[in-house]
Amino acid sequence: MRVRAGAFQLAKKGVSRFDFRDPYHIAAGLSWRWFFVVLLAIDLAINVIFAAFYMVQPGSISGMRPGSFADAFFFSIETLATVGYGEMAPANPYGHVVAATEILCGLGFTAIATGLIFVRFSRPKARILYAEKAVVTRYKGKPTLMIRIGNGRLSLLVDASARLGALMNEETEGTFFRRIHDLRLSRSTLPIFGLTWTLMHPIDEESPLYGHDSRSIVAGDIRLFLSVDARDPTLEAYVHDIKDYGPSEILFGARYSDAVSIDDRGQTIADLTRIHLVEPEEVPDELQPAGGLASAK
Repeated sequence: MRVRAGAFQLAKKGVSRFDFRDPYHIAAGLSWRWFFVVLLAIDLAINVIFAAFYMVQPGSISGMRPGSFADAFFFSIETLATVGYGEMAPANPYGHVVAATEILCGLGFTAIATGLIFVRFSRPKARILYAEKAVVTRYKGKPTLMIRIGNGRLSLLVDASARLGALMNEETEGTFFRRIHDLRLSRSTLPIFGLTWTLMHPIDEESPLYGHDSRSIVAGDIRLFLSVDARDPTLEAYVHDIKDYGPSEILFGARYSDAVSIDDRGQTIADLTRIHLVEPEEVPDELQPAGGLASAK
């Protein structure tokens, strides 16, 4: 079974993709396309089953042609939806019992389907824009990992917080494993997230990334995982999002181009179409960090 963490996939064994003891989790986790496909399949299955019950006893439905499964099927659809057109109706006690049972099933099915659709529509979603590349540049004389994000909604987000981690290969006493290291951010919280936010991790001696350059990042298959939480006052709910960066998406010796400016009236303007733009940063050889960080050529 595969599990997605952003664009990154993890493989699991020994677990079931669909745990039918928890149908709500299954329904909530399906994509919209598969959700409606499953909903239609269940509806068709219920109608086929009840149509077969109507066929068991001929004459149980008045107005139905003898032996016509199509008539029984369409009568089942009308009954399940609690809609009657008057052309066909139960004609004996057996027909009444089957129709009454189907009506109860139809009420329950409609209520469950309506509730699931409401839950899926009302689920709060973050509208966070991420720079396509993470960059490593010098900031205050130190190599610093930066990731720029933007608020893609017109409304403000408040109480925003971010966590950044690096998935790295390790080998201890002959045992190989992959471990996520926390990357300390210079500022991990923001009271008001209105425009853009550049997350910064200083790469010093205490950083798990110290001593790495563009080649070792690729060779070690190091990946970054960024999770962002914030409260959306419009929805009165917390939203969450996650983004991952692969080794080829971490640029050394580059910096982000300006995306925020001030116009003639003193108004701050954020151009979110520029959130992905980067430009090379020329660093003199004498300023290259001793830890091995170098510009990618």
